[in-house]
Amino acid sequence: MRSILYLVTALAVIGLATWAYRENHLTQQAMNTRASLEREIAALEAEISVQQVEWAYLNRPDRLRALVDVNFSELKLIPITADHFGEIGEIAYPTPEVRLDLGDGVEVFGTLDQLSGTREATTEEQP
Repeated sequence: MRSILYLVTALAVIGLATWAYRENHLTQQAMNTRASLEREIAALEAEISVQQVEWAYLNRPDRLRALVDVNFSELKLIPITADHFGEIGEIAYPTPEVRLDLGDGVEVFGTLDQLSGTREATTEEQP
């Protein structure tokens, strides 16, 4: 009987050791995946910041003014002033949509009094 108990205990220890090794391996894999994702995120954030700097550089007002002057014959761009905007009264609003007349409503098979009378009749009949 003792030998069976020793055998079961040894098998339990081996099983638990295998489970612990597997869990340790899976945990290390998850940590490596997390670290690689964090590196990828940092690289993408750096790339985004570089692109934001490039965008700011390309949108400098003096550069855009020079481009407008160079391409004026083709684009006919002029600076925006308050004269380019209209008044609120000049806005053409859409006409209101036409609503269908549905009449007095939906017809019901009886009036409310008839329905309440039927309910009372059915409740009185039950013991």
